[in-house]
Amino acid sequence: MWADKSVFYQIYPLGFCGTPRENDGVPASRIGKVGDWAEHICRLGADAVYLSPVFESDRHGYDTRDYRKIDCRLGTNEDFARVCEALHSHGIKVVLDGVFNHVGRGFWAFRDVQERKWDSPYKDWFHINFDGNSNYNDGFWYEGWEGHYELVKLNLRNSAVADHLLESDRKSTRLNSSPSGFGWSGSTSTDCGWTWPIVWTGSFCTACGSSATG
Repeated sequence: MWADKSVFYQIYPLGFCGTPRENDGVPASRIGKVGDWAEHICRLGADAVYLSPVFESDRHGYDTRDYRKIDCRLGTNEDFARVCEALHSHGIKVVLDGVFNHVGRGFWAFRDVQERKWDSPYKDWFHINFDGNSNYNDGFWYEGWEGHYELVKLNLRNSAVADHLLESDRKSTRLNSSPSGFGWSGSTSTDCGWTWPIVWTGSFCTACGSSATG
């Protein structure tokens, strides 16, 4: 597999591009800075870039709001596609940190649960108990990642969740002019090892095809 033989250069785009710490909802095209570094990355001998979270999030990228939209603090999907083209033109493959284990409290499906409670069709997307309450006084308890309740754990055994994530992957892969130079990481390796059902991981790899990293 190409990833095993590649030299990776990791970038945390939200910090690298100097975005506001909180998502203020104000669009700004900053992601192009990553593409500007393509020549420098080549000179270092790297032939792949590992990008920490780039999708719309509440704050730091690991608290995703929308898997199908580049964080507005970085720019647009079209801006990101141009960055991928610039990297590919220098022979650099692109790997994204997917963060499929959990989402932010601003994730659209979780906000629907906050508003509609039991009546939300997305209540089973998460690990929720309506007999309890959260630290945020939501009127229900939910599981947060490692006790961090700004990170809402997804129920990856729910087929609707898996379908949403798989389709999000397909849409993100289409942002690239060269899918063979594009890959995914399921957040950190520990997230993968702890939370991905084996059946779901197999489906993910099948759906990704040549874009999967392993």
